[in-house]
Amino acid sequence: MEKIKVSDFGITKEGSQIKKYTLTNKNGMKVEIINYGGIVISLTAPDRKGNFEDVVLGFINPEDYFNENSYFFGAIIGRFANRIAHGKFSLNGNIFNLNKNNGENHLHGGDNGFFTRIWKAEIIPNSQTLKLSYISKDGEEGYPGELATNVFYTLTDQNALKISYEATTDQPTVVNLTHHSYFNLSGDLSREITDHELQIDAEQFIPINKSSIPEDDFENVAETPFDFRNFKAIGKDIDTENEQLQRANGYDHCWVLNGNGMRSVASLYHPKTGRKLNVSTDQPGIQVYSGNFLDGKFETKTGGKNNQRTGVCLETQHFPDSPNRNSFPSVELKLGEKYSTTTVYQFSVE
Repeated sequence: MEKIKVSDFGITKEGSQIKKYTLTNKNGMKVEIINYGGIVISLTAPDRKGNFEDVVLGFINPEDYFNENSYFFGAIIGRFANRIAHGKFSLNGNIFNLNKNNGENHLHGGDNGFFTRIWKAEIIPNSQTLKLSYISKDGEEGYPGELATNVFYTLTDQNALKISYEATTDQPTVVNLTHHSYFNLSGDLSREITDHELQIDAEQFIPINKSSIPEDDFENVAETPFDFRNFKAIGKDIDTENEQLQRANGYDHCWVLNGNGMRSVASLYHPKTGRKLNVSTDQPGIQVYSGNFLDGKFETKTGGKNNQRTGVCLETQHFPDSPNRNSFPSVELKLGEKYSTTTVYQFSVE
């Protein structure tokens, strides 16, 4: 069996041919990735009966990835995942103004962030690893420094998708990369994910203001709708009269993860199919987004519509607006340093 198969995917409006890379493990699990945005367009996982089904949202028509992906379906997010307040930050005494693409704020690297870029693809010989590379020029979307980025997608024979990120710069800059798949473990991509059970190893989360920028203090999850220390259905408290939930129209918050280094930080479980997804990372936070602004504009790959809450994102990352918060872990990448982080999405059945 070929470990990685290459095929034509589509042509951008600028005329660039985009390729699709299909990774297959010994169990028959498959991941399909395109070199536009490094997007995972399909990921199959078995249920308790051994049936493989696609468990990530995406478009049916290739052109929609190039023209309509304001949802960030399955993409690499950079240079900076999440929001930067007022689209600006200071670094070493210099102020940098970024593209404002989320009201007055900067979101997910701007209108032309990494999710819109064509990445150079390389198949690592004798492996189930795809290497994607992109050089972000100095000044791109307002960021300082030329950033050379590599992202490695590996599909293991243990049914895990491992994503490793590397970056170097030629002058001080800020970096915060993540992956933006919307998971729906039911296999029916038009079903709401409110029946999925979620567990997050975190005692605190980061409250947001009305424009989804962090408030000044962390908040304890205890006795709030944000307590997922034990498995709880996503839908259990999502419509509670809670100011934080109302500001985001559901969950779109960053949890402050316990521990340091590579560790298990969250799990998602679908009781009906038995599919379970465990997330491990070395990052300090995880943004959970419950698909609050999916609008039903597009048909899903399994029929029906991408309506509100038909997918949940588990985005491992540094905290939102970190470049403007001295109390948050630093996101600065200095000359001579190497940005390096890994997240593993491990699938199993219970």
